[in-house]
Amino acid sequence: MMQIVLIGIGAGAAAALLFALAASGSMFALLLFSLAPLPILIAALGWSHWAAMVAAVSAASGLAAVLDFEFFLSFLIGVGVPAWWLGYLALLARATADPVSVEWYPVGRLVLWAALIGAMVVALAIPTFGTDKESFHAGLRGLFERAIRLQTPPGGPDIANRPETQRAIDLLVRVIPAMVAIIDTLLNVLNLWLAARIVKISGRLRRPWPDLTELALPASAPALLAVAVACSFLPDLAGVVAGVLAASLLMAFAIAGFAVLHAITRGMVHRSLALAGAYAAVVFVGWPILGMALLGLADTAFHIRARAARKRGPPSVRT
Repeated sequence: MMQIVLIGIGAGAAAALLFALAASGSMFALLLFSLAPLPILIAALGWSHWAAMVAAVSAASGLAAVLDFEFFLSFLIGVGVPAWWLGYLALLARATADPVSVEWYPVGRLVLWAALIGAMVVALAIPTFGTDKESFHAGLRGLFERAIRLQTPPGGPDIANRPETQRAIDLLVRVIPAMVAIIDTLLNVLNLWLAARIVKISGRLRRPWPDLTELALPASAPALLAVAVACSFLPDLAGVVAGVLAASLLMAFAIAGFAVLHAITRGMVHRSLALAGAYAAVVFVGWPILGMALLGLADTAFHIRARAARKRGPPSVRT
């Protein structure tokens, strides 16, 4: 038990340091903030979810003591609790008919939870800007305008009030909640994957490494996405929150789509080139990620991977 507490405190100190450096406006603030959940996830996967809980609470308490109490809740909600919960779920298992094996919590459900957490974090942050759609948009607009003015030299032109700047701010106000949810979903998945790889290399990962090409979201996920898209047309903040959920779920389906792509390209002569092209298109162009989400959705309805596997036949060696 003492080892778990010490590991948790150490992981919490690392997570709090990353979070504090990011909050201080460091040059690498975005990278540091993105990696803040990683120590907590490592503690969870390498030791236990109790170590992760100690890490989350100790990190939040340390930030509150050194900086301000508002960091206690912001860290717990944005970093600590999501990392603890994903680590807890990743090590869930149940007995099977075979007495020597267990069934681990499916990777697809972990990805779905990563999306739900991404949407939840954004939804909980919305009231800090406004309690209705108009005040929320006004709060975001004010934030962007202040950021632009801080970058403007004293005595320089008021760039924030230029028509082209106002149009850009209008666009950001509409899309930024969904964008943040998408990014948070992706970071949740990447941090979980990276933590698992680190723990696996150390030899402490208890669950076997899954075949990620078999990643599939639960059967209920398409219905949840449909409801979220439909509710995004609701008035006021309900529509904003539903749009945030729809965006995070689309990101989850895009991740599943990449798993489908990896599976169906097995055995192709130019597989590496095709995969590299798909990733490059998403990273540098952006909108092709919708195609990957559609591929993930199509697989749930038409079982594309199973059809491709039957057509390909049982290979002697699969890569």
